[in-house]
Amino acid sequence: MPEVLVRARSLTKRFGGFTAVDGIDFDLFRGEAFGFLGPNGAGKSSTMRMLGCVSPPTLGDLTILGGDPVKDGAAIRARLGVVPQEDTLDNELSVRENLLVYGRYFGLSRRLIDERTAALLDFVQLSDRAGDQVEPLSGGMKRRLTIARSLINEPDILILDEPTTGLDPQARHVVWDRLFRLKQRGVTLILTTHYMDEAEQLCDRLVVMDHGKIAAEGAPRELIDRFSTPEVLELRFAPEQQEEAVQRIKDLSPERMELTADRMLLYAADGDQFLARVRQAGLDPVTELVRRSSLEDVFLYLTGRTLVD
Repeated sequence: MPEVLVRARSLTKRFGGFTAVDGIDFDLFRGEAFGFLGPNGAGKSSTMRMLGCVSPPTLGDLTILGGDPVKDGAAIRARLGVVPQEDTLDNELSVRENLLVYGRYFGLSRRLIDERTAALLDFVQLSDRAGDQVEPLSGGMKRRLTIARSLINEPDILILDEPTTGLDPQARHVVWDRLFRLKQRGVTLILTTHYMDEAEQLCDRLVVMDHGKIAAEGAPRELIDRFSTPEVLELRFAPEQQEEAVQRIKDLSPERMELTADRMLLYAADGDQFLARVRQAGLDPVTELVRRSSLEDVFLYLTGRTLVD
């Protein structure tokens, strides 16, 4: 059996009369990438703060790296790497100096920090910017530097909060590549993200949280198979035809139908086959798209489409 690095049972976090995390259970194994997904207010950040040993649980049992995060918090934090949602780099220092200062927080020798800094900057493709100031770096470079900094103590677990928020597609894919390589090296990753494609790319397993509880847990593909259909047919009709189209398509008994402001989502085993049935019923959509089901379909099914503030 794989080694369990984190075990949570009935984990609960309350702030006064508000329950942010409501009795959740999960195990996290060495060498895997584990994701927490959920809308705003679902309890992800509160869970991550407990895992980072900066916020004690209100109730329940939590074991991290064999220790109690309340009693052994300092020792556990020394074995964690953290990539916060907002970059906290020192803009007045150079790229190399940011790693040097951070390494000193862990009591590492200057020689060891220099060795690790050279290797980490090469790993995140910033060796040629080692002497540059941080301020003019692009967002993607700053994110990669933050990841390098989080690895200076060679952590057992790397915690990443929205690791690619605000990055352009090219920068996101570079970060994904670095994180995938870390997982190949045996680093255990815990991450939150609002990008469903990111979760599908990076996570071996994940949980979907909603209102402080775990709504579902499993591998991305497993969750798609469990909560959705193989394909989704997206249709758009002219506004004056929408109401009639909805009723006539209901008569075709789709496995599931969802309506948005401008389109209709029909969940089916075979999207092309269902589209043929729609046309046989005399309906002529303005646009049509058959695609495979995604983790986003699962996410919206479990947590709803209503905006949560």
